[in-house]
Amino acid sequence: MPKQLKKFKWIVTILLVIIISLTACSKASQNQFKTSKISNETVQTITVTDLIGRQVEIKTPVHKVVGIGPGALRLITYIDGIDRVAGVENIDKKVVNGRAYNMIFQEKLVQLPTIGQGGPDSTPDAEKLVEVNPDVIFVISLLDKAKADNLQAKTGIPVVVLSYGKLGTFEEDVYTSLEIIGKIMGKEDRAKKVVDYIKGVQKELQDRTKNIPEDKKPSVYIGALGFKGAHGIESTQSNYPPFMALNAKNVADTLGQKGSVMIEREKLLAWNPDIMFIDEGNFDLVKQDYQKNPTFYKSLKAVKNGNVYGILPYNQYNTNIDTALADSYWVGKVLYPKQFKDIDPVEKAKEIYTLFFGEAGKSVYDKMEEVYGGFEKIKF
Repeated sequence: MPKQLKKFKWIVTILLVIIISLTACSKASQNQFKTSKISNETVQTITVTDLIGRQVEIKTPVHKVVGIGPGALRLITYIDGIDRVAGVENIDKKVVNGRAYNMIFQEKLVQLPTIGQGGPDSTPDAEKLVEVNPDVIFVISLLDKAKADNLQAKTGIPVVVLSYGKLGTFEEDVYTSLEIIGKIMGKEDRAKKVVDYIKGVQKELQDRTKNIPEDKKPSVYIGALGFKGAHGIESTQSNYPPFMALNAKNVADTLGQKGSVMIEREKLLAWNPDIMFIDEGNFDLVKQDYQKNPTFYKSLKAVKNGNVYGILPYNQYNTNIDTALADSYWVGKVLYPKQFKDIDPVEKAKEIYTLFFGEAGKSVYDKMEEVYGGFEKIKF
């Protein structure tokens, strides 16, 4: 073989070796950068104080989360975190019309792994939680401090306890819970937007009604409220959040009790409120009762005068804050038409659902109306 040809082949071989080496170095450098980047992510930590006073340390950024217990998943969706949910409770695998988040995200929820049965009296399944391996477990109502610490020890996953507070709507515990989720998930701006909106609604409702004299306010009653099951007309609530937000004259407040209560029919006859609202989730029970006891209902001023109105159910696996806000504007429109003359309750409801859930929220009221009847007068 001619010397020049041998020399040429030798040069080509050396060049190939150099090119391969450079390529390998480049890939190694890229891999080193990626490893370094991942390493930097894992060493970053934040500490939050949850709603039972526990200090919880969490590695960030957080890519996967789960919510267990009544309403935990709902708060995650409010912070626009549905895409990071790694698994859901079985209770959210079926469409429930009273839960807007469940209705909107059902297609996604059914495809996610099941992390437990769910429900207000359920027990977290540590094994299933470990299987989906979230970065954080958010939990509501199911755990005290000892149980939260125990679940965290069993799973090796940070457990953050949240709360809806006592009434679940305009509550500092709700605001704090949303802010904690926002901080952990790097969505502080979104959390602030939601919290500011809820507070803004509360302020607006108060401002529209705070100067109405007591003798100009109609007396009002809410009946057929669901509470650990379905109930008829006798199921009511003192300190009912939509009434409280509107400074309304709730006849049940005279009981001096807080929260849900079952009353005797004679008490409702004695109160004889000017206006009544019926939770449409249980209206069928009231309608059946009316057919059996028409005399009782016709003895009520509100029934005789046609002042009975339907209201959307919002207590479904804890408080659906979105619907509670929409109901508040509807109640305001009925009780104080002058002060709410510029408000269209249906359009306001659509605005609220859109704020909480984006474009998908626009159709929620229409679906609620189809199922329950929406904002309308009740006809027995």
